[in-house]
Amino acid sequence: MAKYIFVTGGVSSSLGKGIIAASVAKLLQARGFSVTIQKLDPYINIDPGTLNPYEHGECYVTEDGAETDLDLGHYERFLNIPTSQANNVTTGRIYQTVINKERAGDFLGKTVQVVPHITNEIKRRVQLLAKTNEYDIIITEIGGTVGDIESLPYIEALRQLRWELGRDNCITVHLTLIPYLSAAGELKTKPTQHSVKELLSSGVQPDILVCRTEHPLDMGIRRKLSLFCNLDPTSVIEARDAESIYDVPILMLKEKLDISIISKLRLVDRHEPQLDKWKSFLGLLKNPMHEINIGLVGKYIELQDAYKSIHEAFVHAGVANECKVNIIPIQSAQLTANNIGTKLDNIHGVLVAPGFGERGIEGKILAVQYARENNIPFFGICLGMQCAVVEYARNMLNLEGASSLEMDEDTPHPVITLMEEQKTVDKKGGTMRLGAYPCQLKAGSKAKEIYRSKEISERHRHRYEFNNNYMQQYEEGGMLASGINPETNLVEIVEIPEHKWFVGVQFHPEYKSTVENPHPLFVGFVGACID
Repeated sequence: MAKYIFVTGGVSSSLGKGIIAASVAKLLQARGFSVTIQKLDPYINIDPGTLNPYEHGECYVTEDGAETDLDLGHYERFLNIPTSQANNVTTGRIYQTVINKERAGDFLGKTVQVVPHITNEIKRRVQLLAKTNEYDIIITEIGGTVGDIESLPYIEALRQLRWELGRDNCITVHLTLIPYLSAAGELKTKPTQHSVKELLSSGVQPDILVCRTEHPLDMGIRRKLSLFCNLDPTSVIEARDAESIYDVPILMLKEKLDISIISKLRLVDRHEPQLDKWKSFLGLLKNPMHEINIGLVGKYIELQDAYKSIHEAFVHAGVANECKVNIIPIQSAQLTANNIGTKLDNIHGVLVAPGFGERGIEGKILAVQYARENNIPFFGICLGMQCAVVEYARNMLNLEGASSLEMDEDTPHPVITLMEEQKTVDKKGGTMRLGAYPCQLKAGSKAKEIYRSKEISERHRHRYEFNNNYMQQYEEGGMLASGINPETNLVEIVEIPEHKWFVGVQFHPEYKSTVENPHPLFVGFVGACID
């Protein structure tokens, strides 16, 4: 029987439940347990695929094509194992399932209610991973903050599961905030006490309290929290602000969070945590030999979470090259022919980021042109690759007015066109080309040199593609289509062999980069920028 750990949050949002959940999972995995993590999101959207990145950060795509919360990216980066559709559940998906059952008559005419029908569906989803895979431990992060109206059905489902599974099989880790009042010169526990009180009013007693804090928690504060929150002092865990998210598992190890969990779940410890690779990674992260500046050209640069996986992939690739990568955000909508030289001054490489829509597209194309003409290493992802194709058509192939049909339906040269299977699609949610697809690499190409393989598999999220009617013109003009999907003949990778390092990819390599396996394209790009 699988054991269950629920991670809830209180006092404030954005405390880092996802990082704590991933850190707990990493420590338990390092002790030899089979672990997975899932996220329960309280919003009514079916998935985050239709949400603006400013609203929700990046949309993370799994191998099986699920558009999910960005926390699943943290889960994969920490555990080095893929997640799936079952690892992210939203209120919208819960209600959609229950309503579909009601329409089909599955409830035999009964009145459909939040309790028990919605809570039963939540419990079914939580336990679904245990039925499809043999996991020792399933960690479930509940989005939002305790006290939110949207989270109430999830907390009620948690209360029911604690009784159904038993206290030895299901525990709750509550993440909260201990604020420091500089005027008083002390840490205040009252917000945490109220947060736990709110959780208790829903019938859930937290088993472990993880306290985000800027300052150390002395034994007096731990005893106070223990007294008022019904916990033993060893179950009050300090979570100091960390220099890097990758420090958090080590900090939790020092606080013996994993030992506390093993004890409460009545697990038999298998061995001491094996974290040599993780500690080696941290050592290289904090002691780089080189330092470079990468210009990240995008339209959502004001919110770092909009490109979260790209930022983390650069961390992994930087460590692989013993290099500190400084990411310089560049708003594509503000780039012009007059200021681009200034904006990209002191930049060692240019990455043009993914995105949708017309805003900022000409700035991205200018950035591609600047990198190409000045022999600066260039990396284009998804729309970034498409911008590279458009720029090359206009300035090297003399195809005046060339563009993507997404941006200009009347372009005389649609070098980027709508995919054939997308022409009949009228719904937005979950209808793009999503998930992992194979790609064959051409012999002698930079792509094959980087991957060291003839065939690869990468994750996608797009509707538009390279127009193969222009293939011959591009290859005769000096741009090579070096990666092709063997089933659809879709161009997946383009490169300029004569350039120092110029690669554009239709897929999203950042989704597959992890601490233990940094993505080869990012590693190669950072290496070229160092040179």
